[in-house]
Amino acid sequence: MIKHLPPELLGLVLRRLPSLADRVRLRAFCHPWRSNARLQSLPPPLPWLTLLDGTFLSIPDGEIIRMAIPDDAHCYGSIDNWLFLMQRDGGCSLMNPFSKATLDLPKLATVWRGDWFNALSQFNPLFYKVVVPSPLDTSPEFVAVLILDDGNYSRVCICQPPVSTDMSRGGSMEPSTDLGDVAFCNGKLYGVAFCDRLLMFEIVECCDRLLRVKRYVHNDCPNSTSLPFEHDCTVGFTVFEADLSTNPGQWRQVNKLGGQALIVRRHCSKSFAVEEYNGIQEDCIYFMCDYPWPDDPADPLRDSGVYNIRNGMITLLLSQNTPVPQRNGGQWRPTWIFPADPI
Repeated sequence: MIKHLPPELLGLVLRRLPSLADRVRLRAFCHPWRSNARLQSLPPPLPWLTLLDGTFLSIPDGEIIRMAIPDDAHCYGSIDNWLFLMQRDGGCSLMNPFSKATLDLPKLATVWRGDWFNALSQFNPLFYKVVVPSPLDTSPEFVAVLILDDGNYSRVCICQPPVSTDMSRGGSMEPSTDLGDVAFCNGKLYGVAFCDRLLMFEIVECCDRLLRVKRYVHNDCPNSTSLPFEHDCTVGFTVFEADLSTNPGQWRQVNKLGGQALIVRRHCSKSFAVEEYNGIQEDCIYFMCDYPWPDDPADPLRDSGVYNIRNGMITLLLSQNTPVPQRNGGQWRPTWIFPADPI
């Protein structure tokens, strides 16, 4: 074998490996390869999917990766390369499974049941979405959490790291029956309410591009007696851009993403420049199943794929001929995570 591969050739090989696992294996072959790999400027590795049993699925090769996660923790979402975890006792945290860094959060279910909310205590938190104004690796000033319950009530909580022990006094928004999503746009927090109404929470001052993605799901067997959602499948998406110069903000449909691609999931979404990644398609939306499905599904990648907003075509999420992972029951919420490349 050739151990003294010239650095420029090694760089060409690494750039053709979008999978983080393949890059790590190549660098581990010998010390010269590892040393020369440090000299390369590489595109970020492609994202992974977390599966129900706590394992990670590499895109597009379909490799299953196992990483050390606290035994009593379940994943409820993610931010870039951080997982939003909840323990059995209700403890919440953000954890980077690559660096093992952890950021503690309050017990959000307890916050939800604040003293002033006793009248609605029959409802239970059902959905959490964590958003930040800046990357977690740079120690953001605060973290916002959208909580939805099974009574369609929502609340936005603001946590100030490293720990916020009481968000019920001046650190959270009042409950609402129509808020469905939140996102930061370069420091300013926006929410989408009933009838696609755009809300802005005055936390910091800034402005930038804000997109809303609408998903269309079709039931192949509407008269079937099978379980709800069992025959649902995604048939398309529509993308809207917010005009933040108007009050209230207005949405307009767009048919191009301007060199960007979107990865969407109700618990986390991300846009990024296609030129920074190998194997990512321009003007495409990468999606996974984002609605309830039967317990213990045979296909953990059910209703996932890549949607091209220019031509309306849907292609497979994994590479062609890549075997689909078998049934993997568990309590994690499938989500995207963007692995860090530890050179």
